[in-house]
Amino acid sequence: MIPGLEFDNVTFRYPERDDLALRRVSFKIGPRETVAVVGPSGAGKSTLVALALRFFDPGEGEIRLGGRALSGLPLAEIHSTIAVVSPDTYLFFGSVRDNIAFGRPDAGEAGIAEAVAAAGLGEFVDGLPEGLATPIGERGVRLSGGQRRRIGIARALLKNAPTLLLDEATSSLDADTESAVQETLDRVAGDRTTLVIAPRPSTIRNADRVVVLEHGEVVEQGTPAELLERDGVYGRLVRAQGAVT
Repeated sequence: MIPGLEFDNVTFRYPERDDLALRRVSFKIGPRETVAVVGPSGAGKSTLVALALRFFDPGEGEIRLGGRALSGLPLAEIHSTIAVVSPDTYLFFGSVRDNIAFGRPDAGEAGIAEAVAAAGLGEFVDGLPEGLATPIGERGVRLSGGQRRRIGIARALLKNAPTLLLDEATSSLDADTESAVQETLDRVAGDRTTLVIAPRPSTIRNADRVVVLEHGEVVEQGTPAELLERDGVYGRLVRAQGAVT
């Protein structure tokens, strides 16, 4: 079953802060739907990911996964249902295979090969001296930013979770690498419920809907085309960043 994800009137304050990170945030992501969240730095975008993974609980409101309150679900179930791709994907000293299969020690070669192909790593792996057995160095020091990101994507795909969180998954990449990684993410998101935390409006061209956060509050929701027509916060972000959606 592919679950939906819903934030219902969620308010949250980090323990060490006086100000609210999120204030009465509400939006839904239907099964197999892709919803992107955009907004200026500090708007509260990545806080949504932390709450969805239940690193914290909301002070008010409720988050539901598949119609069930997240607060009532075991952490193991939440983390088996949700896969994350972010710039901070942890890579350790080991082989390409070991890093892709991290968290899935039971994964077979066929499953790993499928994840490698889907993440666009096939040509890279074929060119390595020892293929999947090639060591990547401490924290992936021998890899480019794009290669590290694709290993994170392959790891998420091998997990085969029905819900995907893309937390600024293309940030800090050069333009060509960002475009290639974005194409891969667009392709793999199609069969999953996907929340995209977007570093730029240009990275959400295939989102079904967009949620715009500002100062921790939802100020706009709609399709990218609808929001451009309104010429509000989203329109200003697009113009400021020269994005084409």
